Amino acid sequence: MKLIRGLRTKRAGKKRVVVIGIDGVPFTYVQRLFAAGELPNLRAIVDEGAMAQMDTSVPNVSSVAWASFMSGQNPGKHGIYGFVDRQPGSLKTFVPTSKNLRSPTLWEVLGKADKRVFSINVPGTYPPRPANGTVIGCFLSPSVEKAAPNAEVAADLKRLGYQIDADPWRARQDKGAFLSHLDEVFEHRMKTVRHFWNQEPWDFFMAHIMETDRLHHFFWEEMEDGHPTYAPAFLEFYRRLDAELGEIRGWLDEDTTLIVLSDHGFCSIKQEVHVNTWLQESGWLQFDSAEPKGLDAMAASSAAYSLDPGRLFLNVKGREPNGRIEPGAEYEKLRSELADAAAALTDPATGEAMVKRVFRREELYTGPFQDLGADLVLDMHDGYDPKGAFGKPDVLFKGESLTGMHTTPDALVYIAGVAAIEGRPHIADVAPTVCDLLGVPTPAEMDGRSLVSA
Repeated sequence: MKLIRGLRTKRAGKKRVVVIGIDGVPFTYVQRLFAAGELPNLRAIVDEGAMAQMDTSVPNVSSVAWASFMSGQNPGKHGIYGFVDRQPGSLKTFVPTSKNLRSPTLWEVLGKADKRVFSINVPGTYPPRPANGTVIGCFLSPSVEKAAPNAEVAADLKRLGYQIDADPWRARQDKGAFLSHLDEVFEHRMKTVRHFWNQEPWDFFMAHIMETDRLHHFFWEEMEDGHPTYAPAFLEFYRRLDAELGEIRGWLDEDTTLIVLSDHGFCSIKQEVHVNTWLQESGWLQFDSAEPKGLDAMAASSAAYSLDPGRLFLNVKGREPNGRIEPGAEYEKLRSELADAAAALTDPATGEAMVKRVFRREELYTGPFQDLGADLVLDMHDGYDPKGAFGKPDVLFKGESLTGMHTTPDALVYIAGVAAIEGRPHIADVAPTVCDLLGVPTPAEMDGRSLVSA
């Protein structure tokens, strides 16, 4: 790929930061590829700084993880707990967007310090919030026009052939055809990144690549098993990603610090775990309908229900409509019983424990929106993917389409120009790190720590 030089008009003496998000790329997988002599460009990048394994949010879904990145906070402060949540005081569910993020984003903090920002495709940024610069929304955007902050940017995106996201339903229909589609989406995303790198004046530039996550969800097991077609295609996608990272490296100057991060790891799925089916079979959950389609079909006699991924809620008086569990002693008694029952879940085919740990809300979250969190959160063993669907006939399911799932402790972070990353980093540490690199005071409300402070 031809190296593009001189793309950016530099403001003399100003420090800049570039962040590249590679969704769902595990630290351990990158190390495996390094050991095999792959990813030479990323290897060269890492030699110019330090890379470390990084912890992410619990639950480890992208909406929560990237909200924690953007805010430098835990969900008890930023208020995002999953891709689906319940409306307070009702059994109706909704998909949280940037309107539900209750904290300032990193680019809003930087903008107040007179830093120009550019961001594209970071999960949780639809609809784009006002910024000192340009923010292009994420995969939740219903259209290219809706992802754009204004008509001019929308016109650029349309002209560049930009696509919001790869269509996962194509993978369910034809995995081979989906790979070509994924390549096309990635190609146009990077074409758009090149355009705005040159077009926009910026102090902070961020591009998020979702295609790695999509690749992993549908092809991780095939990669691990050495599938004759899909394993080589999997590696070839990583080689294309590596070439793009090498090109970006060539654009940088001595005043620009590169950060690369992912939001979680990945592993093969052994079983999808339909938590609501387990709750129903165990007597915790009942429905008013023989074929429930959603939470609003829950019967008042229920004691508990689940939302993706592995978040358990008790049916509490004064919180849920028709709640039956009294806050206080009854709540704590039943919460402990439910936690014990969940912790004892095993795979009947193998006898393996499926749940590594059951967290109480207050063990994970602090802040003014702590009460919005689940009463219990399941931390699953690798391979057991918790699902919040309703009306599924079986607790355990192994399909052919989705073969990869998220893991918590195997995200990665790379920072240029540092000898080492001290301590165990967390995804909430990246925002304070960017502030530090740009000389912007870190807001006291951020939970994370700078990874470059002396």
